Amino acid sequence: MPLETKLTKLLGIRVPVVQGGMQWVGVPQLAAAVSNAGGLGILTALTQPSPDALRKAIRETRQLTKNNFGVNITLLPSINPPDYEGYARAAVEEGVRIFETAGNNPGPLIKFFKSNGCIVIHKCTTVRHAKSAERLGVDCLSIDGFECAGHPGEEDIGGIVLLARAAEELKVPYVASGGFADGRGLASALALGACGVNMGTRFMCTVESPIHQNIKEKIVASTERDTVHIFRTLHNTARVFKNAVSQQVVALERRPGGAKFEDVRDLVSGQRGREVYTRGDPDYGIWTAGIVMGLIKDIPTCEELLRRIEREAEEVIGGMAALVVPAKAKL
Repeated sequence: MPLETKLTKLLGIRVPVVQGGMQWVGVPQLAAAVSNAGGLGILTALTQPSPDALRKAIRETRQLTKNNFGVNITLLPSINPPDYEGYARAAVEEGVRIFETAGNNPGPLIKFFKSNGCIVIHKCTTVRHAKSAERLGVDCLSIDGFECAGHPGEEDIGGIVLLARAAEELKVPYVASGGFADGRGLASALALGACGVNMGTRFMCTVESPIHQNIKEKIVASTERDTVHIFRTLHNTARVFKNAVSQQVVALERRPGGAKFEDVRDLVSGQRGREVYTRGDPDYGIWTAGIVMGLIKDIPTCEELLRRIEREAEEVIGGMAALVVPAKAKL
C-alpha cells in the first residue's frame, strides 16, 4: 500500500520524497526522472543562465514527464544579484505551480507565488526562521538539519532535535532535509513529525544525475567522515566534500588572523565547482556533499531508488507497529 502523507496530498505525488534543488544538478533529465518515479523533481532556476533559459528547461522537463515538478529559487548573497524576479515570473508564466525557496528575505518571492495560486515550500535551518516563513504564508517547510550538504546555518542543531522541535512549534506541514537516503530515514522522519523527506546527495548518485560518473563513484566510495565545513569563520558555513581544495580553505581560515573572502575566492569559485561535475576530478574544486554519503552504496535509477525507499519505509513502519502489543490482562 502506498504511503499517504500531507505532502503526497499537497503535491499530488506518490512517494513523500522531494529532490533537493541543487546547483548544476537540478536539470530536466533528473527532475523528470524523480517525478516519473513518484517523487517531486525540482529544477534549479539559477543553474540556468537566464530566465529565458529556465523557460526552455521547464518545457524540456514537460516533454519528459507528465507528473508534477517544481522549481527552486535560492536567494544568495551576491554583489550582482541574479534576476530573481525574472526567473520567478518566467516559471509562473510557463505554468509551474510548485516552488522551493531558500535564503534570506524570501517575502517578496513568496507573496508573488501565492498571488499566482502556487504552492511554496521554504527551506530553513532554524525553527524561528521556519515560523517567520509560516507567517509569510508558505504551504510547507523544509527543515534542514546540521547533517545537510550545502549551508546548514550557524546553530549546529542536528536533525533529530530540530525536527522534533518543528513538530512542537509549526502549524504547517514540513519535510525533513539532511541525512536522508533510504526507507529507514523516511520512516524516522515521519516518526519525528515530518510529512516527507528532501534528498540532495542521494539523487546526485543516480543514473539520471547529470554529474560525471567518476563523482558518483567517489560518493559511493566515501563515508560519513568525508565532508568538511568551510566558511565557518565567515559565518556562512557550508558543508562540502573533503578534498585538497576544501582543506586548503579550512587551513587559511585557521591561520592567525583568519581569512577574508578575497583570500579564498579563487579556491571556492563556482565555475571550478561546476567543472568537478563535468571533468570528473573530485579534487578540482569545491563541491557540496552531505554526510549521508555514508549510506550511499550504489548508483540506481531514480525509479529503482524510490521503489526501494517506499518498500523499506513500509517494512520499517510495519515493524514498529508490531512493537505495540495489548497489555496482559490482570489475573
